[in-house]
Amino acid sequence: MTNRSPHAPEPAVSAPPTSTPSDLLTLPEAAELLRAPVATLRYWRHLGSGPRSFRLGRRVLYRRDDVQAWVDAQRSSGSR
Repeated sequence: MTNRSPHAPEPAVSAPPTSTPSDLLTLPEAAELLRAPVATLRYWRHLGSGPRSFRLGRRVLYRRDDVQAWVDAQRSSGSR
């Protein structure tokens, strides 16, 4: 038995962050978001210079946050 009042608020428990399917982008979706050809993203992946990506089975996926962080980094490293 606990000493908690029946009207006391429950302690807040935060769930660990997880990626939802909408947070993961396929290669064509990432290309569309960046307004770049799919071939350009493939080339960047080959060079290791584009947004962070990973393989899940045979598919290349991008996290939306990683794509946005890469865009922000490109913007901040610009000469303007």
